[in-house]
Amino acid sequence: MSAPDSPRAVFERLIQGLSEGRWHDLADLYAEDAVVDQPFASTAPGHLEGRETIRAHFTGAAGMGLSMVTHNVVVHETADPEVIVTEFDCAITGPAGSVTAANIQVLRVRDGLITATRDYHDHLTVARATGTVPALVAAVSGERA
Repeated sequence: MSAPDSPRAVFERLIQGLSEGRWHDLADLYAEDAVVDQPFASTAPGHLEGRETIRAHFTGAAGMGLSMVTHNVVVHETADPEVIVTEFDCAITGPAGSVTAANIQVLRVRDGLITATRDYHDHLTVARATGTVPALVAAVSGERA
């Protein structure tokens, strides 16, 4: 039996899946009880619990018609062997145009599966590519789009 993938290897599989548009495979990288927190999310759920909830989130993203290619990837190891901090840019093409969004993720990986992430994505830039800026503005201002 081989050792489980390192946090870096799991993250590399995650961004490769994003770049290849394999949305439906991404949830399999997460533990059954994984938690995803997106502190800056305004229109999407900011807290996701469980692999199947995460799968539903990725399924929704798959339906948005996005193409995402990651670049400028930097992975920072931490004193905790389960935790890495990642920085990357994502070239996104969506129904409303093309943009580049900055991202930072803090990932905890145990036994080769993501158990927790804190995702700091540039949601405004993503909204420009998806044509959802009005919904984002409405959510931030407390109005209905």
